[in-house]
Amino acid sequence: MERVEVKLGENSYTIFITNGEISKAGRFLRQYMRSPKVMIITDSTVNRLAGEKVKKSFLDEGLDVFVEEIPPGEKSKRLSVMESLFTAALEKRLDRDSVIVALGGGVVGDIAGFTAACYMRGIDYFQIPTTLLAQVDSSVGGKVAVNLPHAKNIIGAFHQPKSVFIDISVLKSLPEREFRAGLSEVIKYGIIWDWEFFEFLEKELDKIFFDFDEEKIIKAVKRSCEIKAHIVSKDEKEKGIRAILNFGHTIGHAVEAAGGYSRFRHGEAVAVGQYFEAKLAVFLGLVREDIVERIKAILIKAGLPIDFNGIDPEEVIRNIYYDKKIKREIPRFVLPKDYGMVDVFEIDHKTLEKFFDVVDRGKKI
Repeated sequence: MERVEVKLGENSYTIFITNGEISKAGRFLRQYMRSPKVMIITDSTVNRLAGEKVKKSFLDEGLDVFVEEIPPGEKSKRLSVMESLFTAALEKRLDRDSVIVALGGGVVGDIAGFTAACYMRGIDYFQIPTTLLAQVDSSVGGKVAVNLPHAKNIIGAFHQPKSVFIDISVLKSLPEREFRAGLSEVIKYGIIWDWEFFEFLEKELDKIFFDFDEEKIIKAVKRSCEIKAHIVSKDEKEKGIRAILNFGHTIGHAVEAAGGYSRFRHGEAVAVGQYFEAKLAVFLGLVREDIVERIKAILIKAGLPIDFNGIDPEEVIRNIYYDKKIKREIPRFVLPKDYGMVDVFEIDHKTLEKFFDVVDRGKKI
């Protein structure tokens, strides 16, 4: 077992990284609980694959457990689904000492965490992420939210979990597309923080994806969590450095919304965003083109999309202006500057239109 500590004072917690231990999740997490009452939130797909194992692991610890199932997919991240979860929590008599367990991918983690943040003004929750994207990114850091039709994660809160329990063995059951989508967030950490890690991914991507090399997967998951934990520990509520974790997300979220939250998986949209934000950095003279070519190459090697897939660039621009990072109506982008180095830039509308016009016409940047 590997451990990563997220150091946030009284909000600190441990990320456990295991292999084949999901049936013991209750034993690891019981120590952090103040009440025997547990509400597991999961989706129908994950519930079928792992729900009974996880539920039994809590029952074996003498806990009072019930499961609430939501439909899989991004369209569950809406307020009406939260209302149904609040009602279930109330009917099952969850109180302020009770806990919620998020068992699933990023959608489940976001909506379960936001339910925990709001119910009775905040109760404890735990993350048991079951997708690569959730294990390396969304389960760590306490960002929880739901969507509106034109804006991703626009209604939400910061609410840190009491612990995160990762079992990489569950990744074996992931559809290929879901695993690939998670790789985009793993690649992101190399681009924004650790170029040596990026080079490790360039070299070992085939062994991680095609061979399911468990040792290398654990290394990739652990290093991703270490980087995110370090950044979050310095800036819990995104007042400064934490913003760099949004590389690829300003354009990515806009593309995701333009596709109706169904054309792209979140990680796929982030991959598109990473490539176009890297191209934007070249357009602005911030970064050398050879660095962008390496970013492009690894995204393609991971089988990730790097184009809008028929989405109108004008719609992408419109959605960028719904982004929650916008200030004084000026969008903010995380753009690469060098190997493993990014910064935050405000880009005015005229410059954005010029850039997207070049992209739309297929001109060389």
